[in-house]
Amino acid sequence: MFKKKILVIDDTEFMTKLISDILTGAGYDVVSASGGIEGLLKVRSEKPDLVILDVIMPDIDGFEVCKILRDDESNNLMPIIMLTSQDNEEDKLRGLELGADDYITKPFNPRELLSRVRNTLKRIDRNRWANPLTGLPGNIEIQTEINSRIARGELFSVLYIDLDNFKAYNDAYGFASGDRAIKLTADIIYDNVRLFNNNKDFIGHIGGDDFVIITVPETAERIAEGVIADFDKKILELYTRDDIKRGYIITTDRLGHNISFPIMSISIAIVTNLHRKLFSALQVSEIAAEVKKKAKSIQGSVCIKDRRSN
Repeated sequence: MFKKKILVIDDTEFMTKLISDILTGAGYDVVSASGGIEGLLKVRSEKPDLVILDVIMPDIDGFEVCKILRDDESNNLMPIIMLTSQDNEEDKLRGLELGADDYITKPFNPRELLSRVRNTLKRIDRNRWANPLTGLPGNIEIQTEINSRIARGELFSVLYIDLDNFKAYNDAYGFASGDRAIKLTADIIYDNVRLFNNNKDFIGHIGGDDFVIITVPETAERIAEGVIADFDKKILELYTRDDIKRGYIITTDRLGHNISFPIMSISIAIVTNLHRKLFSALQVSEIAAEVKKKAKSIQGSVCIKDRRSN
């Protein structure tokens, strides 16, 4: 795993060394700049994962540096923590308004510094890998979560969720309506997972109309049943009265022929290590693909569980 690189921009040699020693001791790679102009050049050359930026500097102050960085779209996901020597509310507000992610007041506790750095980096990483439409963790975090549970020897079930006839709906109703269907599905999944109040449950969004739930084996099928019941009821809100009455939508192919597609349904494949050993997220995904293929061959919303023992 690569070390996170942090750029400290501060004109005080003592403060720069103090921060660098704390961060280096915690396993971070630290580079420094003694002024705003040098700091801007270091951002471009070093490409840090986070910037700790002092407010008061001799050339250009931290506020101006923050503004310049935020005006460049390539720095949008690079977190900035402002460093101020005074407990000045106006300085804090100004920094946050310019796009800073957090602030630290000098003198500070080393534990506070590390906590703010860790939390900021964690939040930015989540935002970077999250699906932009639903805000749910994406593929990388899904794989990490499955592999972590396997490594810890935990019993778990993974629900792979896929919408049926989504593309036809998206084509007929437009992308905005398609996005509404995706968000509705995410909300339905969240609500049903929350019913069991299990803080170990995990929800991910693979992309498009594909979702994942990781839960304990004893609640997997009940969550699936709840998702299906809610989806079949609520998805009708996204269709016109005529399409609901007809029971299908009509779209046109490239040759101008009319094609009918049923109202969207939902297919769920459940894979678990309750009866057999699983070795990786890739293996889980491959098994789920087989089960989901069978589920999607059945008309209407359905949940199928992989019951093989080897």
